[in-house]
Amino acid sequence: MELSAATPRALVELGDIDLYDPAAYQTADQHATWRTLRQNAPVWFHDRPGATGFWCVTRHADCETVIKDHQTFSSQEGTILASVGVGDAAGGQTITLMDPPRHGTVRGPTMRALGHAVVRDRAPRIRERVRDLVAPCHDGEQDFARLMRRLPMIIAGELMGVPERYWDDIAIWAAACIAPDDPEYALASTPARTLRIAHHELFACFRELIQDRRRSPRQDLISVLISLDALDDREAPVQDWRILLNCYSFILGANTTTPHVASHTLLALVDRPDVWAQLTDPAAVAGLVEEGVRWTSPTHHLVRRVTADTSIGGVSIPEGDWVVAWVASANRDSAVFTDPFTFDIQRAPNRHLGFGGGPHYCVGAPSSRLALSILFEELAAAYTRFDRTGPLVHLQSNWINGLVSMPVQGIPRH
Repeated sequence: MELSAATPRALVELGDIDLYDPAAYQTADQHATWRTLRQNAPVWFHDRPGATGFWCVTRHADCETVIKDHQTFSSQEGTILASVGVGDAAGGQTITLMDPPRHGTVRGPTMRALGHAVVRDRAPRIRERVRDLVAPCHDGEQDFARLMRRLPMIIAGELMGVPERYWDDIAIWAAACIAPDDPEYALASTPARTLRIAHHELFACFRELIQDRRRSPRQDLISVLISLDALDDREAPVQDWRILLNCYSFILGANTTTPHVASHTLLALVDRPDVWAQLTDPAAVAGLVEEGVRWTSPTHHLVRRVTADTSIGGVSIPEGDWVVAWVASANRDSAVFTDPFTFDIQRAPNRHLGFGGGPHYCVGAPSSRLALSILFEELAAAYTRFDRTGPLVHLQSNWINGLVSMPVQGIPRH
């Protein structure tokens, strides 16, 4: 079942909606639910018996407001559904969990380390690694989703300064942090224990790398984070634990977007040979990447907490409440996108929110775009098409629209 693509089913009853349960995302298409909310209840309160409820915002314009207005909708207490009602222990310490102006003290230097110029300089090396990554496709059936786990590390590993020997392990640990409920990434008998183990392994790895960079700085993101004089209004010195949290934030960001956009985009192309044929023109690949991000919406949602009484779409929302901007819904809003359930690589403009927006626009967007562009340039040059050879397995997560397994076979051009 292709959960990111098909025309939505009939509208659903509001009383039947549960957007919190991670298991629901593994087995059911949520687009019918989001379309129901866009049409009938664009600002809707989602009750959770015995737990804190939250406001669901599903239209593009309203999602943009929530994402961009950091003064009213704060990121500091958490940005995912798991934070609702409990907050995030790293609040105020990482780039994703800071509000301006403190946010800028980290974002500025990291953007210089991850920006377009730096990424472009590494393009030839990244292309070599991508070719090596997809080389097994020449040998017959491959599980493309599993193959793509390494894709974000090809570029994030380079930019952060993570040795290649850690890449595969980091990809698994990051996936376990993203979806501890998913059996594919279980490291222990319960999701909570899986999360603890994954955190321990990731932090131990980055602690070692931070110690190394303190001894021998390099031209990489970890060294940039160490070099910052302060993270809190230029008063508090950078401590290893803050650097650890930011390394964790960056590595999760890389692993939540790039591999899943790659898999979902190839999946969309499998049944669209006419679109695949256009990719022999490298100029078409840029449009493919943007449409792939819109189509996939790798991050289902972004969470904010209300700092003062406000209203969205005429609905009053009190200070302290939690608001969930459903990016996946916004990216299928017919008020913004003509034929939103059509995969169209010529779509222009393409105002998707797949990389977020406002002050928290994804710092890794340039690297993700480059990795995805190179990937599909290489695949289009080497294969006439890809065929599915087995069932899809979707990630069990209310946060990330991921594929755990996607068996395919490429048909080589020569």
